[in-house]
Amino acid sequence: MNQDEMIKIEDVSMRFNLGIEKGFSLKQGFVDIFDAKKRKEKKERKKKNEFWALKDVDFTIKKGEVVGLIGSNGAGKSTLLKIVAGVMKPTKGKVLVGGNICPMIELGAGFDMDLTARENIYLNGAVMGYDKPFIDSKFNEIVEFSELDKFLDVPVKNFSSGMVARLAFSIATVVNPEILIVDEILSVGDLAFQAKSEGKMMEMINGGTTVLYVSHSLESIKKICDKVIWLDHGHVVKIGDIEVCNEYYRSITKNQEEVNEEVN
Repeated sequence: MNQDEMIKIEDVSMRFNLGIEKGFSLKQGFVDIFDAKKRKEKKERKKKNEFWALKDVDFTIKKGEVVGLIGSNGAGKSTLLKIVAGVMKPTKGKVLVGGNICPMIELGAGFDMDLTARENIYLNGAVMGYDKPFIDSKFNEIVEFSELDKFLDVPVKNFSSGMVARLAFSIATVVNPEILIVDEILSVGDLAFQAKSEGKMMEMINGGTTVLYVSHSLESIKKICDKVIWLDHGHVVKIGDIEVCNEYYRSITKNQEEVNEEVN
């Protein structure tokens, strides 16, 4: 990687098996060894159940770029985020990352719902690699930003989904990372907190953080991104400036019109 490159995706593909295999048994394994037909059927069944969420994805993100991923449901956006974050390992290809990552994907997934908000601040902070002295120093800042000071000793299982997301967002953004990975984060909480979280994200962007951002809101992508990657069924359709959003919108509008004509 060059010094100005933060994320490099090289021919990345991700395969999932949608089938449910029966448990292995010694008897079945012995039968398969001598039954070529069954081996062939098993191989064909496995291939039939394969689903490629990403196929030969290749791009580079430079330091300080704010890149939006767009595409319909099932395009592979969230899968790609998880691969970059290190949550998943690609079936093929490789991902090179040139800085520390703050992944804001499935906020609150690392919480223990039986613990209180106070306890989860330390637990989630530890999961993200922060030690106790650091969390101690940032504790009041986290609580103030989340606006959950009255609920610190309440088990998180009693929180609404919005409260959980607010707490997770406040912990995740307590430092300014070099790379921020965001999946629909601006929909966190109520309208007031959405504006607050957007302001925090813009503060990180203006500070030079490199951002990889997924959203179904094209207006949000246009507002904060300077580069757009359009994915469709796991393939990169186009990479460019925010004009790609307009091309994508025209494409889905045209497809919808064609469907309506077929129905009528």
